[in-house]
Amino acid sequence: MLTIYGVYRSRTSRVYWMAEELGLEFRSVPVLQARRLPEPLSESAPLNTHSPDFAAVNPMTQIPSIKDGEFVMHESLAINLYLARKHGGPLAGQTVEEDGLLTMWTVWAASQVEPHSVRIVLTYDNGIETSQEGKETIAAACHALRRPLAALEGQLAGRQWIVGDRFTVGDLNIAEVLRYAQTEEALFDAHPNIKAWIERCQSRPAYKRMQEARGREPIEV
Repeated sequence: MLTIYGVYRSRTSRVYWMAEELGLEFRSVPVLQARRLPEPLSESAPLNTHSPDFAAVNPMTQIPSIKDGEFVMHESLAINLYLARKHGGPLAGQTVEEDGLLTMWTVWAASQVEPHSVRIVLTYDNGIETSQEGKETIAAACHALRRPLAALEGQLAGRQWIVGDRFTVGDLNIAEVLRYAQTEEALFDAHPNIKAWIERCQSRPAYKRMQEARGREPIEV
């Protein structure tokens, strides 16, 4: 049985989506972000990233983590690459070359896109998107995304998916990283290949099931 530690309103959403795509049976252990709690180390606090019980699973005190049998792993994008490789099927690389490209594009998403897309989503999470500071932060993040998005736009020219002729873990990982920036509609309107591709990704039944579960999860603790 696969155990997933985290909550849907976090990067754990990527792992839940992946588990849905693969049709995996899993046990979900809700672990809240400590920053969402006034006293995360109090005895009455729910299980969170600073709880000793979770720190024993992940000393880095971040979600998500998984336990697959006795195997423990952290980092959402790497977890998805592992699950794809373990369970095979169309989401995984079918050749060494495809596997290399899936890893390459995932590392690209983590290094070239996520630092900027996270700045956007945190601006909204903190409720400062309409302030001068918030507007400047979003504008700077969108500017920084122009070059990486131009590269992705070119990769998607004349093709439906990023690697091969099918939806893979690479599409899932990148779509989830880019979801943080989807509030900025002009950014996607300027990249029609990306806009059409992310709509294809997010129209998948497994994605919708993940989002339905996320919608049932309380926003406030």
